[in-house]
Amino acid sequence: MQNRQLQDKTALVTGSTSGIGLAIAHALAAEGANIIFNGFGDAVMITELQKNTASIHGVATYYHPADMSKPADIAEMMSQAALQMGGVDILINNAGIQHVANIEDFPPERWDAVIAINLSSAFHTTRLALPAMRQKNWGRIINIASAHGLVASAQKSAYVAAKHGIVGFTKVTALETALTGITCNAICPGWVLTPLVQHQVDARAAQHAIPAEQAKRELLLEKQPSGEFVTTEQLAALAVFMCSEAANQVRGAAWNMDGGWVAQ
Repeated sequence: MQNRQLQDKTALVTGSTSGIGLAIAHALAAEGANIIFNGFGDAVMITELQKNTASIHGVATYYHPADMSKPADIAEMMSQAALQMGGVDILINNAGIQHVANIEDFPPERWDAVIAINLSSAFHTTRLALPAMRQKNWGRIINIASAHGLVASAQKSAYVAAKHGIVGFTKVTALETALTGITCNAICPGWVLTPLVQHQVDARAAQHAIPAEQAKRELLLEKQPSGEFVTTEQLAALAVFMCSEAANQVRGAAWNMDGGWVAQ
């Protein structure tokens, strides 16, 4: 475990108790980064997750249950990250939720929740992480956007607005840190078989009375020419690259990994 490229760095990954966030946390830990987990889940499961990550990768771990829709919770998490883990060197803004409805039927409270968790939370973590990163003249901020940060789909007004917003926020952050050792980039996944997407597959299968596998295939081919899901491991490998020295001049990118979705 010597000479790993992220040794002695600390990474905060929001929404990291499952899905993309968990895969990124594991990949960063494999490169020597200490991990601050965040997200919802069973307390016993989360404790085991911390223990297993620490044992397998030889890193320190910490967990904070901040609700990413609440700025006060985020501030407390960032404060504890500094107190318990010495601060945040790598910030992965991954937490996200989804709601699907036509605009006129979209509940205002769901709009507010999607914007708060998918967009505003990244502003709050970033503004609190930047001062220490500037002091060290090193930092990595990676915002998990979406293909929906680059193109739109019907019935996803809040999600598309939030993800387009996170791409714009990424560019501004990159410009404001351009003369420093801090980089900020966005990853824009296409369809990934996360619990969020599985819910959409199940809803499609129920609505059209078709088998789950058929619903999955139809969902994919509507958008993703490759006909294959992006894997969480592929996304995690891209995040590791963005944290490496090789990516020092990758700044303000919105890097799509989407099976050809936005190439159409």
